[in-house]
Amino acid sequence: MTWSNWQLSPFVTSIFFILGVLTLYWVLFNWITTWFHARHIEIDDDTVNAWHGVIYMLTFVFVLQLSVVGQADSWEFVNFHLIAVVFCAYFLNIRMPSYVLLPLVIVYMAFDQSIFFWESWSYALVFVIFFWAMNSLRIWVQTRRYQWLYYFGAIAFFGNVLWYLIKVKYNLSWSNCLQEYGYFLIFACLLYAYVNMLTQDSEIKLRLAKFASHDALTQTENFAAYTESIKYLFSSSTKNNLSLSMMMFDIDHFKQINDTYGHLAGDRVLQSVAETVHTVLNANDPQVKLYRTGGEEFNVLFSGYDLKSTTVIVDQIFTAVNHLVVKFDDQEISITISVGVSTLSQEDTSPSDLYNRVDQNLYHSKRNGRIQITAV
Repeated sequence: MTWSNWQLSPFVTSIFFILGVLTLYWVLFNWITTWFHARHIEIDDDTVNAWHGVIYMLTFVFVLQLSVVGQADSWEFVNFHLIAVVFCAYFLNIRMPSYVLLPLVIVYMAFDQSIFFWESWSYALVFVIFFWAMNSLRIWVQTRRYQWLYYFGAIAFFGNVLWYLIKVKYNLSWSNCLQEYGYFLIFACLLYAYVNMLTQDSEIKLRLAKFASHDALTQTENFAAYTESIKYLFSSSTKNNLSLSMMMFDIDHFKQINDTYGHLAGDRVLQSVAETVHTVLNANDPQVKLYRTGGEEFNVLFSGYDLKSTTVIVDQIFTAVNHLVVKFDDQEISITISVGVSTLSQEDTSPSDLYNRVDQNLYHSKRNGRIQITAV
């Protein structure tokens, strides 16, 4: 796409090219994270982002440069390289130690057939400092106003130094050098606006996703999240012959608490119970999840646990909650719970079979005096 074919300048096509590369990056990243989440693979999105960012941008830079290696105009894609650095170092905040970054730069110089030029070594040194500076700037500006101003200042300074070194190495005219430098500044500004727009959109989606899967009062996962989890865990456990157990408990005489102390007190009780259970789970096994599945009803899913191996955690939850005293408006509210526990059986044909058995055990505890555990 040049003046002669599409009547569009290379600058305009470069903008669309960069935006296309960045859009493809986000599409691939979303696909990868969705694939991991769908299979309940426990890997942090930031880790995926870092590895995906490095591999994607390195591929992008090396493939571009391959078409001009060893030629007099091999500087043509410098702006794309610099944008890749800004994207990885500032926006993705990928931390690359010297023992990784420096060898990569040297490998690139050898690939570009420029390793024997002193200008290349000077450029490489500033390039590495540029990467680390953008890393540090990303952290430093978090508590500052006008973040864009600091960003643009760093971009302008390092872009100026790097393009001057390119001018010296390739003996470019001042007009050509200044033009490319100006393009870089424009690309960097567009990148800032583009990524911020995507980031804000992602944050909104994350908040909506959390709202859909979490209980706002207790900050536990809700019934919708429980339904999704039990379907996956049931299918995976039956298919791979793995253990799966469930604990269900509810707060004894919770209606009486609401009637006596008020609904705000009831809310405080629910929050305190959830916090207590989370503390026990985090101390034992953070992979065990708590769900609020009803008004005062909670479920705990033990993936990989048979009935016997749940005993320690179930007993700790039971003891901790039954010793809990919630203070509200100078009142002290004592809490007790009734518990039902069961494990996956070969006769279970659906998640509801396990759920119903646990539910029956819970009601056995309630009908027989409450404040007890029924585990069958």
